[in-house]
Order: sequence, then C-alpha cells, then structure tokens
Amino acid sequence: MHMISLKTPIKKRIFGNEHMQQKPNIRPHLLWEYDLETFNWRKSYKIVIERVIQLGTPEDWKEIFSFYTVDQINETIEWSKQLDLRDKNFAKLFLQSDYFHAA
Repeated sequence: MHMISLKTPIKKRIFGNEHMQQKPNIRPHLLWEYDLETFNWRKSYKIVIERVIQLGTPEDWKEIFSFYTVDQINETIEWSKQLDLRDKNFAKLFLQSDYFHAA
C-alpha cells in the first residue's frame, strides 16, 4: 500500500490515478445550503473543513485529509468562530494521530 504523508503538498497527493481529485467525496448534506454544481472546493476550503470537523464521519475526515493540506486544516481550525474549543482540540489531536496510517 502506498502511503503519502499529510505534509505532502496538495499537488503531490494523488490517490488511485494520475489526476488530482476535483473535489473531496464528502456527504453532500454537510453543505446543504450551497449549490455543489458550482461550488469552488479549493477556494472554499475553510467552509468544507469546518463542516467536516463539526459533523463529519471518519470517511469525511479521510477525504479532507486527502484533498486539503495540513496547513489548510490547521489554518481553518485557528480561523473558525463556529468550532468550539473541544472540536478544535480534537481536530488538532486527530491531525497528529496515526488513525489513517494504521494498517
């Protein structure tokens, strides 16, 4: 199994093929108020990451870790006014864990 570090720049993260994902495969109802056909997943990363931290499943978390950089995730954690301290602390701890690297 090919392992890619969370610190690998987003351009180097390739899963399953030679092309970058166009969007993370998260459950659409997490962003229910947006038109996902025109949603800019790259520019709106803070919204996506914040929702996944608040309401996401482990599969949603895995998607944001594969689509966004650790720097983007950390920046969102610090920026967010919606995340409470518990969510922020959990997300920081989760970033440091080996959850997605376990066999």
